Amino acid sequence: MAEAPRNRRMKIVATLGPATSDLGRIEALFKAGADVFRLNFSHGAQEDHAANIASIRRVEKKLGRPIAILADMQGPKLRVGRFAGGHVVLQWGRPFRLDLSPQPGDSSRVQLPHPEIMAVASAGYSLLLDDGRIQLEVVRQKPDHLETRVAVGGRLSDRKGVNLPGAVLPIPALTEKDRADLAFALDCGVDYIGLSFVQRPEDVAEARELVGGRALLMSKIEKPQALEQIEEIFRLSDAVMVARGDLGVELPPEDVPLIQKRLIRAAHRWGRPIVVATQMMESMTENPSPTRAEASDVATAVFDGADAVMLSAETATGKYPIETVRMMDRILTRTERDDDLRAARAGMRPKPEKSSADAISGAARQVAETIEASVIVAFTTSGVTALRVSRQRPECGILGLTPDAEVARRLALAWGVHPLVCEPTFTMTETVARATQLASRAGLARRGEEIVVVAGVPFGKSGGTNSLRVARVGTTPKD
Repeated sequence: MAEAPRNRRMKIVATLGPATSDLGRIEALFKAGADVFRLNFSHGAQEDHAANIASIRRVEKKLGRPIAILADMQGPKLRVGRFAGGHVVLQWGRPFRLDLSPQPGDSSRVQLPHPEIMAVASAGYSLLLDDGRIQLEVVRQKPDHLETRVAVGGRLSDRKGVNLPGAVLPIPALTEKDRADLAFALDCGVDYIGLSFVQRPEDVAEARELVGGRALLMSKIEKPQALEQIEEIFRLSDAVMVARGDLGVELPPEDVPLIQKRLIRAAHRWGRPIVVATQMMESMTENPSPTRAEASDVATAVFDGADAVMLSAETATGKYPIETVRMMDRILTRTERDDDLRAARAGMRPKPEKSSADAISGAARQVAETIEASVIVAFTTSGVTALRVSRQRPECGILGLTPDAEVARRLALAWGVHPLVCEPTFTMTETVARATQLASRAGLARRGEEIVVVAGVPFGKSGGTNSLRVARVGTTPKD
């Protein structure tokens, strides 16, 4: 028997790692509330990810619920080299050299194996190391090294990251490692590809060509430069992630919450699922309960209108991965019951596009609210119909029915959508009958309750949402 629908609309993305890379843990995470599993290709070998993918599909088959898999590419992560002693302590005001030499570093220099940085970091420019904990000011720029002064000192260890606020680096979003990982992930049948460190629309266009429609493309917004052309990035993307960790390094902390809200509003306009990520319940990597501030952060994502929230180290390496997902599920469920949320949702609905498909989706929400329907059933070949209904943020749930297992998995990320694979239908009468039957079987509607059904005629053709019916569960539909 299929797993029962969630009691919430928001989705949870859980990252797999050493703490959760076995079949039992993956099943427990899903039962606790995870809807999408993220594989972080910055860590682990391809064989490890292949084993996790196989386990996820086994859980999916056992529980009868489509599960989405996000393969998150590492991207061009910029890092310093290694130190002879594993780390150094940089003192304020002291000179420090960044060069191309692979020799282990010391308190006076270290390797920076990125000539692209040396090409753009002119005198007066600031470099942030180790998530902004260390700050260096460029004193002199040379083709093969940078002479800097320590503006903010501290302990710096091997392979720490480097950020360049305000600079657009002449590097692709996909490295050679990423290209190999991308081909591997696509061959394994993942549902979403996470594109890291997007700077320009061209980064997304290049990745889109490589993906070739075999998965959906999720652009991660973690570079301030991406904000300058964000509308075009949204247009080229299938989904978006607000990666607040790196954004918070290169931007003032007070700007990040506002950017989160801005990006979510843009996602609604474009009809793209959007994930809020990074440090949502980070204290639970070590503790069995979150801070009150973290609980408020998760609730804020609900009120902002995100489709999903993501857990990273909390489930990948934390001590309490199952408890973290369960707690996040509790916070989301409780927040969605708040009376003020209905008004907030109404205020964030975008203006309908001038198309029959968008008009039908908007009408489905209005009709469902007027008759207090139990659920909106969206028959979809490509997933677009269900996404259009999801964009309307109806008060009732959405049952996304599709004959395509890949489409059903991709819909597992979308707000409010309970995806199921079903046999194709060929007439509206057959469609309505199937809708009432499956809505009842899934526990989304009871006998005698009304549901709203949206579909496209002729059937089997993508992108043609043009029909709406109201049906009562337990009665025979008529044309």
